[in-house]
Amino acid sequence: MAEKPVSLLGRLAVHNKLITIDQLAEATREQGRRQDGTNLGEILLELGFINERKRDLLLKAQREMLAKSRAKQAAANAAPGLEADPAPAAEQNSTPADPISSPASTPMAEATPQRPAEPSPPQPAAPQPQPVRQPANQQQTSTAPQTTDSSQPEPAPAIKQRASLEMSAVAVEPNEADRARFDQTLTDLVARGASDIHIHGGAPIKLRVNGGLQQDSSDILSASDAERLVLSGLTPEQRSSFASDGELDLCYAIDGVGRFRANIYRQHRGVDGVFRFIPQTPPSLEELGLPMSIAKFTNYHQGMVLCTGPTGCGKSSTLAALVDLINEERKEHILTIEDPIEYVHVSKRCLVNQRSVNHHTESFARALRAALREDPDVIVIGELRDLETISLALSAAETGHLVIATLHTNNAIRTINRLIGAFPADQQGQIRTMMSESLRAVVSQRLIPRADGQGRVAAVEKLVITKAVGNLIRENKTFQIHSILQTGASQGMCLMDESIKAHLLAGTITKEDAQANCEHPSSLEG
Repeated sequence: MAEKPVSLLGRLAVHNKLITIDQLAEATREQGRRQDGTNLGEILLELGFINERKRDLLLKAQREMLAKSRAKQAAANAAPGLEADPAPAAEQNSTPADPISSPASTPMAEATPQRPAEPSPPQPAAPQPQPVRQPANQQQTSTAPQTTDSSQPEPAPAIKQRASLEMSAVAVEPNEADRARFDQTLTDLVARGASDIHIHGGAPIKLRVNGGLQQDSSDILSASDAERLVLSGLTPEQRSSFASDGELDLCYAIDGVGRFRANIYRQHRGVDGVFRFIPQTPPSLEELGLPMSIAKFTNYHQGMVLCTGPTGCGKSSTLAALVDLINEERKEHILTIEDPIEYVHVSKRCLVNQRSVNHHTESFARALRAALREDPDVIVIGELRDLETISLALSAAETGHLVIATLHTNNAIRTINRLIGAFPADQQGQIRTMMSESLRAVVSQRLIPRADGQGRVAAVEKLVITKAVGNLIRENKTFQIHSILQTGASQGMCLMDESIKAHLLAGTITKEDAQANCEHPSSLEG
C-alpha cells in the first residue's frame, strides 16, 4: 500500500514556521485515521495548530502555486517539438482531487527556477467547497516521484522564495485595538502585583505573584487571540525576525507603568509570550530588603563584584541598585551591556551609557572588547554567559575597571568554581591567580516567601575576597572557603544558611520554606 505523500499545504505551513514537523505528522495521522474526506487544512484548524485566517490563506497560496505550476507545464507541453503528456488517470477518471492531497503538489519539488511572484495582500480567500479526498489505501497514479520524509528534494530556489513571499501574508496582523487591549492587560496585571505574566494560547492568562503561579481568570484565550495579543506589542522588524526565527527576546515599555523583559516563542499550540515587569526607576537596597552592608561593594574602583543566584531571585534588581548607588555618589563613566536593557538609568552624577545585545552590539564579548576603548570606569555586564565573556571581564577587572556582573550559581563557592571551570585545564592555574587578585566580592541571593504571604524576603550570602580567601582560590582549595564564611562576620561575610536561619528566628519565613532553601537543614536547629 502506498503511503500518502506530504501535501503541498503541509509543506507550505512548515516552511513558513506556522506549524512544526511534529504537528504536521500528527495532523496527517489524524487525516489517515478518519478517511472521511476531511482535508488537511480543516484538521490543522480542529487541532488548534492554525486559525481560520491562516487556513484560508494557506489554501489560497496552495491554489495559486498549483495554478502557476500547471500553467508552466502546459506551456512547456505546447512548445514546438514537445509532445503533451496525457493527463494522469486520477484526473481523467475521478472527481476533482483534494488540492491538499493531489499528486499535482509534486511540481513544488520539481519545478524549474522562475521569477518569484509579487506577494499578494493579506486578504482571506473566499471559502471553497471541500472536495472528496481519495481513500488512504488507494494507489497513487501520479507519474512524478513522491516521498514522505525529510529526504524529499529541496524546492528550487525561485519556487522556495516565491512560497516565502506568498506566505508572508499568513501571519496575524494585529491592529491598534489589539495594542490597546494588550497594554491594558499588562497594566491591570501589574497592578495586581504580578512579577511575570504568561499569555498562552488555549489557556487563561497566568501571572506570578510572590513567586507562585496563579490563574488570572477562567477565560480561555484561543490560539489566534493569544497570537494577536502577543504580536500587537512588536514592531514590523520584530515581527519579521520572529517569523523567521520562531522566538524573540525584547523589552517592551508602557508609559507610566514600566518596562517588560519579554520572550515570544512558538510552541505546540501556537504563539506564547512571557513578560517580566521592570519598574520605571531602579530600586534601592532598602526597597529590596537587602543588607545595607552590600553598599560598600560600590566603593571599589577596580576589580570584579558578582551578583549570583537562580533564575527569578532578583539578581537584576540588585545589580540595578548597585549601579544607581554609583550613579548618585561618583563622577565616572558607567557602561552597561545587557540582553535586553532592563532598568533604564538616567545620568545623575555619572555618565551612563547602556547597550543592548543584538540591537546595539552583536554579543557581550564584542561589546566588552569595544568597551576597553570607550573610557569606562564601571562596566556592568548583564550575564557572564560564555568563556570569552568571562575572560574579557576578568581582563577588564585586571586593567583598572570595576566590573559588576551576574551569574546563575547558587552560592559563592560554586560561583568561583564555575568561573574557573569554564576554562581549559591548562589555563585554570593562571585564571585562579587572576581571580585571587581581581575578584572583590560575591553576593548570592534567593527569594523566600514571607510567612504572612505579603511578598518575599531575600536571603543573602556575602563573600568578601580577603587575602586568606585569595590564597585559597590560588591554591585550588575553595572548599575551605566555607569555614571562612562561617567565621567572617566581622569582615562582612555571611553564609546563606545563616541568613535563612536569621529570617526564621525573626518569624519572617516558615520553617518549611527555610528547610527547603537551606543547603544544610540541620544548621537550623539549635
